[in-house]
Amino acid sequence: MSDFVMSEGLAEPADLRPAPSGERRRPVWVVPDEVPAVVPRAARFTEARWVGKYRWAALAGDLGAALFGVSLALVVRFGAQINLGYVLLGAVLPIAWLVCVALERGYETRYFGTGPEEFRSIIRAAVALTAVVAITSYATKSQVARGFVVLAVPMTCFAAMFARWVLHRQISKRRIADRCMRKVLVVGRNDQVTTLRRHLEERKTDGYVVVASCLPRGDTPVNHAAEEPEPDRLGRAEMDILKAVDEWDADVVAVAADPELSGHSLRKLSWALEQRGVELIVSPGIVEVAGPRISIRPVAGLSLLHLERPSVSGGPHILKSVFDRVVGCLLLLAVAPILLVTAVLVKVTSRGPVLFRQTRVGRGGEQFQMLKFRTMVVDAEERKAELHALNEGNGVLFKLRDDPRVTRVGRYLRRFSIDELPQLVNVLRGDMSLVGPRPPLPAEVAQYAIDDARRMLVKPGLTGLWQVSGRSDLTWEESMRLDLRYADNWSIALDLLILWKTARAVLGSDGAY
Repeated sequence: MSDFVMSEGLAEPADLRPAPSGERRRPVWVVPDEVPAVVPRAARFTEARWVGKYRWAALAGDLGAALFGVSLALVVRFGAQINLGYVLLGAVLPIAWLVCVALERGYETRYFGTGPEEFRSIIRAAVALTAVVAITSYATKSQVARGFVVLAVPMTCFAAMFARWVLHRQISKRRIADRCMRKVLVVGRNDQVTTLRRHLEERKTDGYVVVASCLPRGDTPVNHAAEEPEPDRLGRAEMDILKAVDEWDADVVAVAADPELSGHSLRKLSWALEQRGVELIVSPGIVEVAGPRISIRPVAGLSLLHLERPSVSGGPHILKSVFDRVVGCLLLLAVAPILLVTAVLVKVTSRGPVLFRQTRVGRGGEQFQMLKFRTMVVDAEERKAELHALNEGNGVLFKLRDDPRVTRVGRYLRRFSIDELPQLVNVLRGDMSLVGPRPPLPAEVAQYAIDDARRMLVKPGLTGLWQVSGRSDLTWEESMRLDLRYADNWSIALDLLILWKTARAVLGSDGAY
């Protein structure tokens, strides 16, 4: 096995010069230039301190949520006539709620500040608590009012999720200010370390800051029989990693996909890190694949990573189609007054039709007429050629922040995405979905690479990851990457999350022009 050595303050391995014949090249420890080696302790909480505060805040929030849910259920269901039995039940339920959350890993350190995992633990705890109450009631033959349970548990769940959301917002603000961060030591080869480091630090709100990178020695074959460590002893590579953990006071060791550090060596390293209270995470090297598509399955004593195929047809798409039409119809009824007022404003303020129709490409390459409120003058396409040199778009799409062809009313319609509301009609027709990739023009599709065509496995959407991630400020590559990510990993839960974030993006009007 290759082993590791340490050095300081360099952005790349110091000794990448050619090694003399027969001599092994010895890469070193690296501290990334763009990341501070150690976040000053005065400017941040240590992990033990903020984790303790977060855990107590989560416990207090869950207890307060349970008391709120139980009290509300007692008052609504029984009013002033509450018997002693329900008072005792109301006293026991908050304790049972905390136990259920704990059993569903709601207080595990690794999930603090992650958001989705915390919310999932709360939902699972609510289901478990409902099951416990039902089974206990059946086993003891006691008559528990269903109205009390139906109100107490859901209200407790919603209140607890709100409390966790508030905690998540607070810790996100601290992490943006470089507080409440976990110091990470990245282990692997140079290119893999660079990729993993970039992904870990892509969003500061995830709470990771890389303080050092550990690179293996050269690939010259060695006599493994002579250097095989004893079963109860760490090899030199593991010892070097542990030395670096102590040197940099790392909270997490992140191992990039590397055959040199796997199997029994990785297992021994995990034992040693466990004694130090350091978390070990391993990157399988799979990018742009969501968690629900990945599962670990034991086979013949091995833990194998199983990658599920993306849902591109069948039942899930039927469910998505029904969801789109039902919610789209409700939304269309809700925004009908806005559509009417907007149509009148477009008609009386500029010459031309109210609606703008444009050919777009849908699922499977089928073309359709996409509807929008007209926001430009009628001869906009003829004037596009003279403005082409001023293009501020992403290289493929034409975008101009101060486009002179946009009408006065059109600027406001674009800012708040009101011009796209007629696309709800496209959703009802089945041409589009509420959530999906951005509907492309035929000219864009003609420039697609082979892999890019995968974005057309699902219907284009009224909104999508591109809408909540920067809109027109995205580069062509970023926009395509988001569309492919959605096509490979979509789910109803993801659609609901994107719809929620779309409202915030539209109100903020970032990247809209």
